[in-house]
Amino acid sequence: MSEHQSSRIPYKALSSIRFGVDTAISNLSGDPGGISEGSWGMVTNDAARSAYDKDLLSRSALIKAGVRITQLFAPEHGISRFGADGKPVDDDTDPQTGLPVCSLYGNRMRPPAGMLEQLDGVLFDIPDIGSRFYTYIWTLSHVMEACAAAGKPLVVLDRINPIGGEIASAEGPLLDTRNCSSFLGRAAIPVRHSLTAGEFAQWLNHHWNLDLDLRIIKAEGWHRGMHWPDTHLPFVPTSPAMPSYESALCYPGTCLFEATNLSAGRGTAVPFRFIGAPWLDPDTIVEAGTGNVRVLKAGSKPSGTQTLTLPGVMFHTEIAVPDDQPWKGQSCTGIRIEVADKNCFRPVRTGLALLAAIRNYHSDTFEWKTYPTAANPEGEDHFERLIGVRDMRPALEADPAAFLESLPDRLQAAGWKESVSPLLLY
Repeated sequence: MSEHQSSRIPYKALSSIRFGVDTAISNLSGDPGGISEGSWGMVTNDAARSAYDKDLLSRSALIKAGVRITQLFAPEHGISRFGADGKPVDDDTDPQTGLPVCSLYGNRMRPPAGMLEQLDGVLFDIPDIGSRFYTYIWTLSHVMEACAAAGKPLVVLDRINPIGGEIASAEGPLLDTRNCSSFLGRAAIPVRHSLTAGEFAQWLNHHWNLDLDLRIIKAEGWHRGMHWPDTHLPFVPTSPAMPSYESALCYPGTCLFEATNLSAGRGTAVPFRFIGAPWLDPDTIVEAGTGNVRVLKAGSKPSGTQTLTLPGVMFHTEIAVPDDQPWKGQSCTGIRIEVADKNCFRPVRTGLALLAAIRNYHSDTFEWKTYPTAANPEGEDHFERLIGVRDMRPALEADPAAFLESLPDRLQAAGWKESVSPLLLY
């Protein structure tokens, strides 16, 4: 077989997975979701690919199959998915299809009513990574509201949750919608929610009583215990600092460091898997080669330490020079997270344990920071918007040792299983 011939073999041959876009195209004669007729808008980005060909954009595949898409909509990071984190996205023209692209991250967060009037419905196909504060699902929530108000159907071309779908692995806390709602969270779901985008849309449609004509074209070949490596498919980066499954798995916990003066690994080879700063002494925080985190007991000297062993993780102490803020271009000592067992690893618990320990040992240099974005221009309360409750920071600061012991209770997603179980698709 020639090199050219082998390069044309679709990587689908290595996997039983088909994404919603693939099942839609293969069944187009049956008019799945009603998409074979009419004029459609599509919310998408370049991370949305076919499972048959890692280089084939889902929008291009649909157009080639005969679906009439006339308008594109782009979330945070733009249609390319490589726009800077938190920066407004301008309207654009898609270089791949020539279609106009309406930004849904900046001056507007939802499709304009006048634009929806010109469409028969909207398609949604954006890979999510399973964390509440990864903004793509909240773009979906705004699109759902806009389509419901306009009386237009929304078709979600579903994809798998790359960090697994076991509801027992969900980690809270549930978002306090009264005090912590923002574009990082608009509904009472856990930090690690264990849903696909289609399941999230179904849950939201039900709990918000949207009366939306929601149609979901399911993925195939996935079960809830599968993580991305189990699919045997290459991971397509979903945003500038999300290059790998490993980064996605750590993200629900390490993204919390955005609200501090530590680097969460942006601009390194291992974003969201490295926590560091020029002043950090990692050997006081963790025991390298183990999952042990150390904190001082309240009112004690360094000899009065308490050790917590975290499941499914191994820490390494390393030096990195980030190519992004904070500490851009500066040598940072830090902690690299290696997931030793993906099934028992708890990213939110791990992230909060590291945060409490670092703040405990480095109280003179650790700082909480603002994090300005297009959705939060002043950047205030970023930690609360991420974690979703207002009592976490005071507890972490008051007694880190007691805080570590209380984490399993604090991170329970009480009632989540009962809330979502009737609406699960897989």
